[in-house]
Amino acid sequence: MRRTLQLSRRNSLRAGVSGQAMRRTLLLLTLLAAFAAAPAQGASRLVIDGAGFGHGVGMSQYGAYGFAEKGADHAKILRHYYTGTQIGRLDGGGSQVRVLLKSAGRIVLTNAASVSGERRLDPGRRYIATGGLGDAVTLRSATGRHLGSYGSPLTITGAGGGFQINGRSGHAASDGRYRGELQIRATLGGVSAINAVALDDYIRGVVAGEMPSGWPQEALRAQAVAARTYALATSKQGDGFDQYADTRSQVYNGIAGETAATDEAVAATSGEVVTYQGKPIVTYYFSTSGGRTEDLENSFLGASPVPYLRSVDDPYDSASPRHRWTRQMSLRSAQRRLGRLVQGRLRRIKVLRRGASPRVVSAQVIGSGGRTNVSGPTLRRKLGLYDTWARFTVITASGRRGDGNTPSAAATPSGGATPRLARAASLGMRVGTIAGRVDPVTAGRSWVSVQHWDGRRWRARFDLPVRASGRYAGRVRATGLYRVLYRGVVGPRVLVR
Repeated sequence: MRRTLQLSRRNSLRAGVSGQAMRRTLLLLTLLAAFAAAPAQGASRLVIDGAGFGHGVGMSQYGAYGFAEKGADHAKILRHYYTGTQIGRLDGGGSQVRVLLKSAGRIVLTNAASVSGERRLDPGRRYIATGGLGDAVTLRSATGRHLGSYGSPLTITGAGGGFQINGRSGHAASDGRYRGELQIRATLGGVSAINAVALDDYIRGVVAGEMPSGWPQEALRAQAVAARTYALATSKQGDGFDQYADTRSQVYNGIAGETAATDEAVAATSGEVVTYQGKPIVTYYFSTSGGRTEDLENSFLGASPVPYLRSVDDPYDSASPRHRWTRQMSLRSAQRRLGRLVQGRLRRIKVLRRGASPRVVSAQVIGSGGRTNVSGPTLRRKLGLYDTWARFTVITASGRRGDGNTPSAAATPSGGATPRLARAASLGMRVGTIAGRVDPVTAGRSWVSVQHWDGRRWRARFDLPVRASGRYAGRVRATGLYRVLYRGVVGPRVLVR
């Protein structure tokens, strides 16, 4: 029994030694895998801290939601966003809106009742309209049988439930059923489908396309009045039509866009419009302000200032997921997006002028070969940003192997290395340095916080001063992954090994 116990103890010791060797091997493999997957030893990052979603002018829809949640009615909401305005009423209710649904080589339709009041159609059959000779529209059956040529525009009335448009092309609205009449106009190389519809039937198809129908009723009513006013103030967008069916005007989905809640909002506000000095205004609206809207001329560059589209505080906009946002990309990726705006290699983006909100009005793209002036809206489009309310910070970092000397006290990470890093050091890995730059540098004394990845999370180790030039540098005690933070902005990861 005693010999058995000795053998058992010896086997246990051997097993322990083998386990330790195995753990060392696994540790080494883990470290090597981490190093292989780690970023390059020099890296750059453009961090864009932003707010809002949209052009920033007029009514913030999430702000309207917040006001409604606080008990404000739609008239108060609209007067807040459109400075100095009143809620007026239309004279008469016979207004009609012509909406461009689509332009294509042909228009396929069903549920049609008649053509130009001359010929009855079978609602259950499919018809195809194409351009004819000169300024004519040709109508055929689904099998291609010629049914007639008509002067442009050809007017088709729908049967019960509205006419149906099939097939999609270009900037088409969602295919579906529409109230009112279908006007088909001959165009160069094809035809255009235009929905001539009563104003409030048009608004019924707009409200749910522009605002979630589950939102508070007063927010929906504010949206209905804003949409109605916008339609009246921006009519005649093109040849033969008043409005596009997409974001070039307002999103219009026809019957498919109607809901009980939005229909209630349209009916409750029928005839109401936003007026300034007795006239309907262009009631711009958008998703999210970030806390403040913008003056018209600062977002729509070249526009003249108007008294009712001024920057206002937006206190209840924070429910939006785009109230605050951050975009990150490498300088190389940003340069690809900016294209010819960059001269040489991209260094940074400098804001020259901000609006009242403060959205970017103008900026400079600074490269190694020169500077290019650019507008805020152009930066937004090129970089794919939600809004022009943005702050641009460049952080670069590089890590390199050191000479093995003990780091100076000023740059020594606080606290000892983790067991894993201590063991890595015992395997012969050496200390090194981390260095880089930040831009822009805020006034006064600035610091970057150096963080180290311990295998589970990022741990703050020490701070490094940032010079007036934006440069920082310091020694690190252990190998591994590092990053720096500058005023809450996270820099790229770098490997020191």
